[in-house]
Amino acid sequence: MAAFLKVLFRNLLDGPSTDPFPLGETFTPERLRGKCVVDPELCVGCGVCKNVCAAGAIDISPKADNSGYSITIWRNSCCLCASCRHYCPTGAMSISNDWHSAHKQTEKFDCIEQQNIEYEPCSKCGTLIRPLPLKLAQKIYAHDPELSPDFIRHLCPKCRQMEDAMRAARISKQDSGAKIADSAQAALNQPAESQNSVQTA
Repeated sequence: MAAFLKVLFRNLLDGPSTDPFPLGETFTPERLRGKCVVDPELCVGCGVCKNVCAAGAIDISPKADNSGYSITIWRNSCCLCASCRHYCPTGAMSISNDWHSAHKQTEKFDCIEQQNIEYEPCSKCGTLIRPLPLKLAQKIYAHDPELSPDFIRHLCPKCRQMEDAMRAARISKQDSGAKIADSAQAALNQPAESQNSVQTA
């Protein structure tokens, strides 16, 4: 009896050992898979996430006026496999550790993650496009410090190809000019070297 009273007294001093939720905050592991979210600044509408989604929980639909598209994630269908996050080429898909997803049956169709993304006109030809994310453009064109990633990301694929082709042609022309100049300089130096050899002899 004395041992029981000792344990009881210690427990009264320590307080409850059970989780206080829902009356208080609870511990949430940092890597807990809670809700799938999409970053509209990074999404380019490529559709990779939709194709790899095991539960078919992702939909990408163009707007009626073709001014952009909407991406929708049905959270009731999402199985949190994280395939969308793994395969997304721009890093737009992620899974937060927000696990507060309980809801009434009547609210199931409201449990969605949805982003509406507008197209922008190409800075050269005006064609409506989804600009490349700045981080992706910086990564792709990191080898060329003279090229502005912010400029190239606002070009449509056709204008981007033309810009790359013209840039490659300029570089090739500069290299050819440098080679011609080197050859001409070598030709000018050759008679002088020959004359010096004759005088030495």
